[in-house]
Amino acid sequence: MDQRHPNQLPIHELLASRWSPRAFDDRSVDTDLLRLLFEAARWAPSSNNEQPWRFIVATKDQEADWTRLFDCLVEGNRRWAFRAPVLVLSIASMQFEDSGRPNRHAFHDTGLATQNLVLQAGAHGLMARQMAGFNVEKTRADLRIPSGYEPVAIIAIGYPGDPAVLPERLRERELEPRSRRPIEEWTFSGQWGIPY
Repeated sequence: MDQRHPNQLPIHELLASRWSPRAFDDRSVDTDLLRLLFEAARWAPSSNNEQPWRFIVATKDQEADWTRLFDCLVEGNRRWAFRAPVLVLSIASMQFEDSGRPNRHAFHDTGLATQNLVLQAGAHGLMARQMAGFNVEKTRADLRIPSGYEPVAIIAIGYPGDPAVLPERLRERELEPRSRRPIEEWTFSGQWGIPY
């Protein structure tokens, strides 16, 4: 399904075609291809080259691991994510390793690594949807995440599926055209409030 929307300016095809589906095909994703996604994440920029991101990967091939992560999702996400063959939890290390001081850029940098992963997935015909709707404390306990690390998002990864498999309201949302605010609403020149 193509969810490209007319852009204000021409952007790279990987960016223009990226979107976050809910309809996944249940076929598995090859391990080597998954490793390629994490290689792309590995090369994201980060403050002080800290590379604060961590990922926990669960595939349906390892059912107990996949179910443990799936059970952390809120009900609204469970209604569609059960078809995704891969679930990934992104995690941010909240302190700099060398000084132990707080890393206020950890979420930003983990997001950059995740975006690399998402774009690499798109380059290989995969889709990814990031979810904030999960129980953070359950995730922390069930996946044994140590102190100093913060769960960020759960990412569903797989091949695109048929929107007809979704419940009606989710199917409608899946088929709605993507939209974005115009650049002028959120980019300012020199100081806040002066459109760029």
